[in-house]
Amino acid sequence: MSSTSRREFLKASVAAAVCTAGVDSGFTESVSTTAQSAVQSSTPTAPSTSQIKKGLVYSMLPSSLSHADRFRLARDAGFDVVQAPTTPDESQAEEIKNAADNANIRIDSVMNIDHWQYPLSSSDPAVVERSLAGMRTSLRNAKLWRSEAVLLVPAVVNPQTSYRDAWTRSQEQIRKLIPLAAEAKTVIAIEEVWNKFLLSPLEMQSYIRDLQSPWIKAWFDVGNVLLYGYPQDWIRTLGKSIVKLHVKDFKRKKDGYEWVNLGDGDADWTEVRKALAEIGYFGSAIAELKPGDEPYLRDVGRRMDQLILGRA
Repeated sequence: MSSTSRREFLKASVAAAVCTAGVDSGFTESVSTTAQSAVQSSTPTAPSTSQIKKGLVYSMLPSSLSHADRFRLARDAGFDVVQAPTTPDESQAEEIKNAADNANIRIDSVMNIDHWQYPLSSSDPAVVERSLAGMRTSLRNAKLWRSEAVLLVPAVVNPQTSYRDAWTRSQEQIRKLIPLAAEAKTVIAIEEVWNKFLLSPLEMQSYIRDLQSPWIKAWFDVGNVLLYGYPQDWIRTLGKSIVKLHVKDFKRKKDGYEWVNLGDGDADWTEVRKALAEIGYFGSAIAELKPGDEPYLRDVGRRMDQLILGRA
């Protein structure tokens, strides 16, 4: 029985009880109270985004600090997780892991390298192999750091690479990476990032569905789609395929645009928060902004509390 039918049934039951001759008024009042409580309990609770974990990209932390101090700063500024970059040097990757563990903060995802300069969509086998090597390293990092996802820009459309070729070539190469992703228990998260590819949520949805793997999902960036869409529309369309979230904002100007702090740009954060709640998104929201000191980072965290988590 649907919630609406259930409510109508309960109301009708109460009315019948009230109209029945010889029924004790106290009993009638009890039935009415019980039914009212049942109707209220059957009404769904408004969805919330309060369980989303706050994070930031590692590059927002001052590069002058050691790994240990950078992770401590992230924790002290109020963040739960960090997105770290691909780290080919194994000893450095281990150092990053230890620094995060000691600071009691989790590396929840990896920012892949080489997918812009060496895209999977290239017609040059050497370029593609360089891109694949970067992803293999990213997935090994993710396994070491116990990260949930690796961000991948899947293809770049340019004068040398048509849209169709970008689609088919990149999917062919991503399929080669799925066994390694499964072994690492890490999702490959596809992101749209002004690469002239996957320019609508329907295309991204179709692209991910084509790959037919639980290890391929979407990394959604609120700021990236503002030039040609509405973040809340993308969120509702991609739905449960969204595994991670980037948050940034920019403001349109007569002569172009300007990247700004969260809440100072054109993103409708009320609608973004509402859409995230509707799809039941409870992953992490990773700020991708300019670097700064602790007061700046705390301000970013407060803005995320208000705009993403809905806290006053």
